[in-house]
Amino acid sequence: MALVLTEEQIMLKESAAGLLAQKAGVAQLRALRDAGDARGFTPEVWQDIATMGWPGIAIPEAYGGLGYGYTGLGLVLEQVGRHLSPVPLQSTVLLGGTLINELGSEAQKQSLLPAVAAGELHVSLALQEGPQHAPEDTALKAEVAGAGYRLQGGKCLVLDALAAQQFVVIARTSGVPGDSAGLTAFLVAADAVGLTVEQRSLVDSRGVGALELNGVDVAASAVLGEVDAAWNGLTRSLDIANIGLAAELLGVATEAFERTVEYLKERKQFGKVIGSFQGLQHRAAELFAELELARSIVLKALQAVDAGDPQLPLLASAAKAKLCEVAQRATNEGIQMHGGIGMTDEYDIGFFIKRARVAQHTFGDYNYHLDRFAQLSGF
Repeated sequence: MALVLTEEQIMLKESAAGLLAQKAGVAQLRALRDAGDARGFTPEVWQDIATMGWPGIAIPEAYGGLGYGYTGLGLVLEQVGRHLSPVPLQSTVLLGGTLINELGSEAQKQSLLPAVAAGELHVSLALQEGPQHAPEDTALKAEVAGAGYRLQGGKCLVLDALAAQQFVVIARTSGVPGDSAGLTAFLVAADAVGLTVEQRSLVDSRGVGALELNGVDVAASAVLGEVDAAWNGLTRSLDIANIGLAAELLGVATEAFERTVEYLKERKQFGKVIGSFQGLQHRAAELFAELELARSIVLKALQAVDAGDPQLPLLASAAKAKLCEVAQRATNEGIQMHGGIGMTDEYDIGFFIKRARVAQHTFGDYNYHLDRFAQLSGF
């Protein structure tokens, strides 16, 4: 498949850029941060996004979505990265919707996905339990209790936790931490008895939280998919999520680069515009080439999701590792080329490096995915 966008995809990308620039840009992120908004986004803006149909882009038409695929969602997420838009597309659509579609029964899909596609239901994944991404190390227990299950344990770094109405909680129903087998996904309502959700603060000012499940009882119908069999659907969902994060990082890196180039054209030093210095030109040219390569690998990975490519795990880790590398370089260069003012809150460039670092570490950082890529390649 050619690594170029169709006319329809270009229109989607442009419409996303227009709406997010107007209603969900850095200024809105600043306002939410300064207000200490625990939710992390503005409901009115989310309603505008829902009206555009974006929550349903990757959801099949049979479940109320647009059936446009993950390539379309990735184009929107790229614009989310460019504008640092504080919206729950990653948690609810990229993760929540994908998990329900991958793991859920037909009845669960029919019940939940139309609400996700309409922007009416916020769902978030509760997976991580420690500082490192290691799904197989899940220790939160789910034991049979009457006709259902009782969940006991904690989760951290849950995206948009205070806005979620439902959580997909990954729990261990058999085996020991370190086993990929024995994991089960449960749907847990945010108001479930015994569930505590606490706000946490990250450097990018986004909404995250920690969950404590103290004897939370759920019905057998709360199992998403089959007991002990969540691993394959979970890993595929995480591959898709990491490709989506790579698309967002592409947007972050591209915007940081373009803002820096504009600054190089304006800032004067020793009586000359600093963009005329050959050393800075070389650094900018190298970064431009890296961004073009990154754009190609992200598009290839997004297309692989929609095509059902068996190489998806390999492409997902390749895309995430590459974009972690490129986003780190682009945001570092942005700060350095802005000089001391790049570190101040007055300039927006600092927001890009903060968001990049958090997205880089979400569901596996550069080292995690480089190692996974090597293992999948037979090394």
